[in-house]
Amino acid sequence: MIRRDLLKATAVTGLGACAAPFASRRTGSDRPNVLFILADDMGSECVRSYGGTSYDTPNLDELARSGVRFEHYYTPPLCTPSRVQLMTGQYGFRNYTAFGILEPRERTFGHLMKAAGYRTCIAGKWQFYGYDLPESPYASWRGKGTPPTACGFDEYALWHAWHTEDKGSRYGDPAYDENGQLRTDTKGLYGDDLFSDFILRFIERHRNDPFFAYYPMALTHGPFDPPPIIRSFQTDRFGDKPEYFPAMVAYMDRTVGKMLRRLDDLGLRENTLVLFTTDNGTDRRITSRMGERVVPGGKGDMSDAGTRVPFIASWKGRVQGGRVTEELADASDVLPTLMELTGASWPLTDGRSLLPELFERPGPRREWALCHFQSGPNKVEYPTRRFVRDRRFKLYDDGTFVDVSSRFEERPAKEDGTRKRMQAVIDHLHPGSTPLLGLYPRA
Repeated sequence: MIRRDLLKATAVTGLGACAAPFASRRTGSDRPNVLFILADDMGSECVRSYGGTSYDTPNLDELARSGVRFEHYYTPPLCTPSRVQLMTGQYGFRNYTAFGILEPRERTFGHLMKAAGYRTCIAGKWQFYGYDLPESPYASWRGKGTPPTACGFDEYALWHAWHTEDKGSRYGDPAYDENGQLRTDTKGLYGDDLFSDFILRFIERHRNDPFFAYYPMALTHGPFDPPPIIRSFQTDRFGDKPEYFPAMVAYMDRTVGKMLRRLDDLGLRENTLVLFTTDNGTDRRITSRMGERVVPGGKGDMSDAGTRVPFIASWKGRVQGGRVTEELADASDVLPTLMELTGASWPLTDGRSLLPELFERPGPRREWALCHFQSGPNKVEYPTRRFVRDRRFKLYDDGTFVDVSSRFEERPAKEDGTRKRMQAVIDHLHPGSTPLLGLYPRA
């Protein structure tokens, strides 16, 4: 684990130096709101503005036109490892212990946003509290982890939170926990409708307060059930047929659009940073297209299909829209971005703030992105692996060095000095090491 004295430190490098001038201009009730939307199991090949041609995503495309679209954002290729990194700003070798578990000692962006004076809300999927049944070989993890009440959220509506015996459906007739009450009065209703409406009611109630609303969607994870835009929703709502996946992407996009329109109706878009990303690549049962290129789903795989996902940031009137950045970013960068946005101090993390990209101002940029992926000990089908990469080259921890300049392809690469620098990163980053804050170690 990262040393506890380091976790108590605030960011005192160029990251922290950038935070103070921004915060001094936005204090008290004028602080920006944040709506953070995380889709589940959806690679960038599913988004038209990223070159996908299998599905229509007009609302995400409009969000990209109103903000900044990141071409090189990386994440571990499975949900719990990705979400632990996202919420804590740390690579998994520091604080990840088991699938479906968030260690209670961890400080998340929920804690930090609440400490910064924000009203906080989460709705959607939790999956951080051990749910293995007593007869399972992994029953020792049952009841371990962290409930949402211990993560800094004032209000929540979450599937897969407490009732571990039977998680129930996340889509049709969902069972979920709403502020401590198990909701089962949902016959004929749809999970993401209920979750998104819960967040919108929270936003409406707190539109005069600075708020942080985190929406880890159920969509587009399997089972592939028909959403309400499909006629068979009521008759086949527990279907699990890959043929429903395009409608699920469409409904995910429609739900994002619903939330953006409500922010507009409330007059909040000009004071709300909207972030959209996904936790990992698409389910392997799904094949999509990017023009002539056929892209199989890469969930669980360390290729681009599993780890390179969309990331869009939009803030009308503050962030110039219609931009695409080639700067590198990974899931550890979200927490320091939120902290710099609010002017708060934050624990020393593996990430760095993305505000320099958003506001086109000087600041530290990444020379590499890291993906550390471990899923066990209670999900052993995925081996532990790690890579460091830039826009052209990628070095795995087993020494494999490849050229990734052609997306989704990995070709043997010739050494040009990059491999040595990447190896120094892999060698440095281990439990107990000091975060490198996005820079190569000096020779």
